[in-house]
Amino acid sequence: MNLKDFWNSYKGAIIGIMIAILILITRLHDLILAIIVLVLGALLGNYVQQNKEEVKAKLKKWIDKM
Repeated sequence: MNLKDFWNSYKGAIIGIMIAILILITRLHDLILAIIVLVLGALLGNYVQQNKEEVKAKLKKWIDKM
């Protein structure tokens, strides 16, 4: 297997590794994690607001099990 065949077979993995290394070196993973947590919090808050009664019932049932 020559270099061109290797590159064609594994270029996605190689590019992914390079991007992961760049993210780790520049500490962007902290920012990405913070953005993900913010988005998940917003989605959870919106779900709870839209389904108040259902969430109350599920929480009450969960608390009663404890």
